Amino acid sequence: MSDPTASSRDEGLVRAIGTRTLAAGIFNLIVGAGIFVLPAAVTGQLGSAAILAYVVCGVAVGLVMLCFAESGSRVSRTGGLYAYVETALGPFVGFLTGTLLWFAAGMLASAAVANAFVGTLGVLVPALHGGLPRAAVLVLVYGGLAASNIRGVRVGSRLVEGITLAKLAPLLLLVVAGSFAVHRENLGLGAIPSPTQIGNAALVLFFAYAGSEVALTPSGEVSDPTRTVPRALLIALLAVTVLYVSVHLVAQGVLGAALADNPQAPLAAAAGVAIGQTGRLIVLAGAAISTFGYLSGDMLASPRMLFAFGRDGRLPAAFAGVHSRYRTPALAIAVHAVITCAFAVSGTFTRLVVLANVGMLAAYLACIAATLVLRHRDVRAEGAAPFLVPGGPAVPLVAAVIVVWLLSHATTAEYRATLISLAVAAILYGASLLRPRG
Repeated sequence: MSDPTASSRDEGLVRAIGTRTLAAGIFNLIVGAGIFVLPAAVTGQLGSAAILAYVVCGVAVGLVMLCFAESGSRVSRTGGLYAYVETALGPFVGFLTGTLLWFAAGMLASAAVANAFVGTLGVLVPALHGGLPRAAVLVLVYGGLAASNIRGVRVGSRLVEGITLAKLAPLLLLVVAGSFAVHRENLGLGAIPSPTQIGNAALVLFFAYAGSEVALTPSGEVSDPTRTVPRALLIALLAVTVLYVSVHLVAQGVLGAALADNPQAPLAAAAGVAIGQTGRLIVLAGAAISTFGYLSGDMLASPRMLFAFGRDGRLPAAFAGVHSRYRTPALAIAVHAVITCAFAVSGTFTRLVVLANVGMLAAYLACIAATLVLRHRDVRAEGAAPFLVPGGPAVPLVAAVIVVWLLSHATTAEYRATLISLAVAAILYGASLLRPRG
């Protein structure tokens, strides 16, 4: 059956995002601050066997993305995973999922990456490290990104495409030039770590693979979603996997166990050994570009979640308002920028990342369940034939098992933050039921 709410409630938005732009947006949001920082953390936990964590994360995210691809080809409303889950499992579960995504994968992750961005600038320009200059940079970044995205989805998406290309250059430089400085003895697996050790490391590394769920939020502005969403997801995943494995192997091959001794900028340290001071500075600049690229991609995508909440009556209707000239959800963009900037100014990278991962994984579980329900009901976006994950229910079920296994390695503090988020969401949902409808 057709998705009964596929287009009517998104009226006024422009379907201007094609496969190339969506794939660039997904790639851009996945390749953020994580790959520039987390190789050191994973090496510290697994040593020379750190590549195993990449394999686990790659398989897990690949299976989950296949679920995203099928759900996204069936439901084309703005909101991404929120819209998929709401269509399949009802408005209450959908709102809980959407709140987790906005809070964890959108706001907290963006605020964390903003701190990494300013930290990288602080290495290059020490005067920007801490205090009022740091806060001023964060305000300027979020203010500028909000303004560019209010001016139109095409402006925002083109900015994402340009930054995606720019961030690749230093990573590719490290892979190509660094490969000549690799010591083969540094690439041996050594002792195989236990499943628990691999799970703990994979949960940390997971932040480097997250982001596709945020990029799918502007579904109501994607052209031909039944074809665009699956293609963009698979293209982005393939590109990310090849890039991550190549970058880590080169960095490990150059530094060996010393990779874990550079927690702030491990890739810059590897470039410094392989290429020299110029290479180190190029990679540091690349880290700044990459983190800024993540922020620009988040500003394109996450405010559409607030737009979707307003559209569905979970927030005041003003959040679903569209700018009369630029046809963008201007209020949603502005509110997201202000709140996220406030968290970025008051928080730190590690503190914010710790709060984000469990919420994202819980939302993934809800989307996996939604995929099975949408397939059972044969929901179709505007009647078009959907993308079908091969193997029947096998892929969603295996994806669910892996996600639950990753969640089993989370801490009590992470679970507590997620439960608080869900409690607040439940209260907001209850309040929305009492709000007069126009």
